[in-house]
Amino acid sequence: MTLFEGEKINFPGKEELIAQTLSMEEISDKYIRGEVRIITEQARYPLNTIMTMLTSGDYNLNPEFQRRKRWNPTKQSRLIESFIMNVPIPPIFLYEVAYSQYEVMDGLQRLTAINEFYTNKYALTGLDQWPELNGMYYRALPEQVRRGIDRRYLSSIILLQETARDKKEAIRLKQLVFERINSGGEKLEPQESRNALYNGPLNQLCIKLARNDSFCKMWGIPTDSDRENLSESGQVALLFDDEYETETETIDILHHNAMFKKMQDVELVLRFFAYRQLAEVEQGRLRDFLDLYLKQGNLFSEDVLAQLEELFLATSDLVYNVLGDRAFFLLRKRKNETWLWFERPTKVLYDPLMFAFSRYLQHKEILISKSKEIEGELEKLYKSEADAFEGRSTNQLDIINRMVLLDNFLGSFLE
Repeated sequence: MTLFEGEKINFPGKEELIAQTLSMEEISDKYIRGEVRIITEQARYPLNTIMTMLTSGDYNLNPEFQRRKRWNPTKQSRLIESFIMNVPIPPIFLYEVAYSQYEVMDGLQRLTAINEFYTNKYALTGLDQWPELNGMYYRALPEQVRRGIDRRYLSSIILLQETARDKKEAIRLKQLVFERINSGGEKLEPQESRNALYNGPLNQLCIKLARNDSFCKMWGIPTDSDRENLSESGQVALLFDDEYETETETIDILHHNAMFKKMQDVELVLRFFAYRQLAEVEQGRLRDFLDLYLKQGNLFSEDVLAQLEELFLATSDLVYNVLGDRAFFLLRKRKNETWLWFERPTKVLYDPLMFAFSRYLQHKEILISKSKEIEGELEKLYKSEADAFEGRSTNQLDIINRMVLLDNFLGSFLE
C-alpha cells in the first residue's frame, strides 16, 4: 500500500549503532556532569488521609505513562490485609510537576485500593490470614481493627522538579523511571511499556482510535454506548454493627475487559499502522519493530497523523460492515478432521484482513454489496489455506503471506 508522504520511518543499520558508541573518556564526562541523575525526597501518608489527598486536586492519578486500572477486589483486599498485619509495603513514586502538585508515577493500584476501601466501594475478600473479615466493608469492621488500619502509613518517594532541565527532559525521565520501577512485580504488557517509554502524538492517537465502535464490536470490547446503557449495577449489602444497609454500586464494564486493562486494544491499532511497512523491515522481533515504529511515529506531522486516523476509521468501519462482529473469527480444523469456528477474534486474521480492506476503500460500496458472498468464500479460503492461517505461524513472513492471500482474495471480487 502506498505510504503517506512523511509516514515512512527509518530503520537503524549497524553503522548507525556503532556511531552511537561513546569513548571511555566521554562516558566519564557524562557521569561527572550528572546526566540522568534523579533528585528525590521521601514522605509518609497515614492511610485515613489518602481520601482527602486524592480529592484535593493536587495529585494526578492518570498521567500518560500510567497503566490502566487492573487490580480486582481480591488483590485490593490482600493489600488491606497486609496493612492489618503491618507487612512492609513498597513506596509509591510521585513526580513534582509544580510546588505541591504531583503526578502518580507508580502506585495507582495501591492508592485506588486504599481509597475505594475507605469509601466502602468493595468488601474484603480472599483474605487467608484474616478470613474472619471476608465480606466486611471498612465501616463494618470492628473498631479496634479500623483504628489499627488508620495508624498505618503509605510511604512515597518524590522525584523533585529540579531533576529535569526542561519539560521534554521531564517527560523522558518520568517515563524512564516508570519503566524501571515496573520491571518487577506485576509484569508490564508490551503496550504498557510503550505507553510509558514512547508516549507522544501517535501513541495518543492509537489510544483514541481504540475506542472506535466498529473496532470495539469486532474485538468484544465495550463501546462507549455500552458503558452508558449496559453498565452493571446491583444492590450491595453492607454490614453495619449487625444491621444490613444497601447501596447501589456501579461497575464500569470497560475496566473489566481484559484487552482494555492490558492496553492490547491500543497495540492492535499500532499494529495496523506499523504492519503497512512490515515488508521493508529486516527479520527480527516484531515487538522491537513496534517499539521503533511508535518511537519514530511520534514525530509524524499533524497531516500524516490525520491521514492515518482517517485510514484506520474507514478500514474498521468497512470490515465491520462487510463481515460483522465476527470478522476476525477463524475456522480451524480439529484433530477429528471436523471444522470448527474459533469463538474469539484472533490477530492471525486481524492483521491481514485490516491490511487488505485498507487497500480497497475506494471500492467499499461493491464490497459491502457482496458481503454474503465474501463471507462464504472466506470460509472456503480458510479451509484451502489452513496451513497459512495456523495460529503458531506468527513470524514476519507468515504475516506477509497472509496479507498477500487476503489482498488477492478481496481483489478477485472487483474483477
